[in-house]
Amino acid sequence: MNQNLLQINGYQRILQNLEAIPNGMTLGGYAEVLYNQPESVNGEIDVQRLILLFGYKFDDRTQFVTELEFEHVKEVYIEQAFVNYSVNNSLNVRAGLMLVPMGIINEYHEPTTFNGVERPSMDNKLVPTTWREIGIGVSGRSDAMSMRYQAYIFNGFLSHNGTAGLVQGSNGLRSGRQKGAESVFRTPNLSMKLDFYGINGLRLGLSGYFGRTQAANEVFDTSGSTVGLSMIGFDARYNLRKFTARCQYITSSIKDVFEYNQLTAKDLGSGMSGYYIEGAYNLLPIRNRQRLFAFVRYENFDTHASVPSNTDRNAAYHRKEITTGLSYHLAPGAVFKMDYQSKSTGLDDDAKGQINAGVGVWF
Repeated sequence: MNQNLLQINGYQRILQNLEAIPNGMTLGGYAEVLYNQPESVNGEIDVQRLILLFGYKFDDRTQFVTELEFEHVKEVYIEQAFVNYSVNNSLNVRAGLMLVPMGIINEYHEPTTFNGVERPSMDNKLVPTTWREIGIGVSGRSDAMSMRYQAYIFNGFLSHNGTAGLVQGSNGLRSGRQKGAESVFRTPNLSMKLDFYGINGLRLGLSGYFGRTQAANEVFDTSGSTVGLSMIGFDARYNLRKFTARCQYITSSIKDVFEYNQLTAKDLGSGMSGYYIEGAYNLLPIRNRQRLFAFVRYENFDTHASVPSNTDRNAAYHRKEITTGLSYHLAPGAVFKMDYQSKSTGLDDDAKGQINAGVGVWF
């Protein structure tokens, strides 16, 4: 991957395209068609996602960006829909449905920007990708400090819908994402991220998310219907000629979990943490337009890193994965991928393998 692809995602490209036109509309998109073959069961072939991005420029200061997502052919979502107002070159005010800036993949998930057919499993369970909520805040950059910043107030996860608890040990907070769909809101949550790009080829990120989950009116005042959340993330990406590397660490502390599990009979952990490291090398000459990356990634994450006294720690929630494979970039916006994953958990007899292949585009 070149440095530009590491530092630009879909909505940033749309905003850049809008800068180049007087007024009017621009569009883009990305798509993934994937094949997954686990051991001893049927494989799956899927048009996993097709995304269309649209941007409209009202004037030199005001833009609108939206992202329409089709998943598995039959599901439709709005992934982003926000207004961006440029106060000056280093300050933008944004409001609407936006990606929460946590880690790498939640913002940079276009298929040509990461290795592996599937996104890292750790991001699926801990972050959880793709995490977007409605909010307002500021973003910008200071080239003098080699720093990009983001700070937003968002609505939080929904932990109880009035009938049942939604967050639990197996996939952490993932089922509580509200995605801007008639979202419940009472308690604001703070999200921040700093990205440092002052060293050539290196980008460092520090993320934070702090607040409380939401609950339906019927149970909001019931003890245990909501939990407090503090999430910290660190990420790094490095690019030197034919070699690239990245790593990520995420940790979450969750409060009032004893009361939540008692109320809902769920098994949410009071702490979740994990990391991954990845290295890749381009096997083709650096002068070639096409690139062929061989890579390996190791993930280690646990949604039951700690548990309250009324919950048994589940060893199956401590997952380890090794993914190794190839990413063949036919052009800057098209990639063929193939890899093998070895997956295991804290249970001694729970190891399994999976072969994946797919094609991705981004334009």
